[in-house]
Amino acid sequence: MAFQQRDRDRDRDGDDRRGGGGFSRRRKFCRFKAEGVKEIDYKDLKTLQAFIGETGKIVPSRITGTSTLYQRQLATAIKRARFLALLPYVVR
Repeated sequence: MAFQQRDRDRDRDGDDRRGGGGFSRRRKFCRFKAEGVKEIDYKDLKTLQAFIGETGKIVPSRITGTSTLYQRQLATAIKRARFLALLPYVVR
């Protein structure tokens, strides 16, 4: 009895029998760069709440697409707003 060897190159390319494809993700962009924002203000609660997840955590930049500079400013603004009781620490 002979064993059949699998085509290893096909498995690496992802062209196996699973199908798939056809799904492309939308390119993420920094919302603050697009709008030309200089600094993120801790008093702008509507903007800050958009970057807080349903558990109350700050949403990471790999999810939102925010650049590193603005992600740092965003985190500082959210923490400052929480400290001043403008935003809750925990979302119920």
